[in-house]
Amino acid sequence: MATTIELNDDLTERIEGHLEEDETVEEFLQELLSIYEQEGRFLHEGV
Repeated sequence: MATTIELNDDLTERIEGHLEEDETVEEFLQELLSIYEQEGRFLHEGV
């Protein structure tokens, strides 16, 4: 099941500025999320 997420034009431009050749926005966001999870940012620190 796919979910649609709408991004404003400014954020889309910022993301597109970081894409590697032939990389999609979805692929970029998947990689970004993986990095974020690996660093433990989703842990409830201090709770």
